[in-house]
Amino acid sequence: MPVEARVLREVCGHYPTGVAVITCGGAEGEEPVGVTVNSFTSLSLDPALVLFCVHRDSRALAAVQGVGAFAVNILASDQAGLCRAFARRDTADFAELPHGPGATGSPVLSDALAFLECRLHAVFPGGDHVIVVGEVIDLGLLREEQPLTFFRSAHPKLEVLG
Repeated sequence: MPVEARVLREVCGHYPTGVAVITCGGAEGEEPVGVTVNSFTSLSLDPALVLFCVHRDSRALAAVQGVGAFAVNILASDQAGLCRAFARRDTADFAELPHGPGATGSPVLSDALAFLECRLHAVFPGGDHVIVVGEVIDLGLLREEQPLTFFRSAHPKLEVLG
């Protein structure tokens, strides 16, 4: 018997993750695109590769494949609203957000905790999602803050033990 999607989501929801917004500059004449993900991870140090997963019908996937680049904006604990804004099908309006173009032209969110800019390296099928691998060409820390976490459909604060 196949596993029920609802049960899989519930069980996996017990694994805490970080939260990032993947951004991509729009193709000529198109607006930039962004999507919230909690499936971001580093893949390799040499070469410097990261990956994220996104639904195969996502506008962000089409934009990343069309432009060949993207930025990973790692969100801080005070950015749950931004997380939700990019989680909707009609995502946040970049005109209302502080951001600037990175080395690839992808929007880098000025208030993010950190960013990584990537060239598209590879795309692999993954069921109803796609695994997107990027080669990191620029990165930076933008501020000191706790990261935004996702656990059981909420954003709990981390307890830092000293």
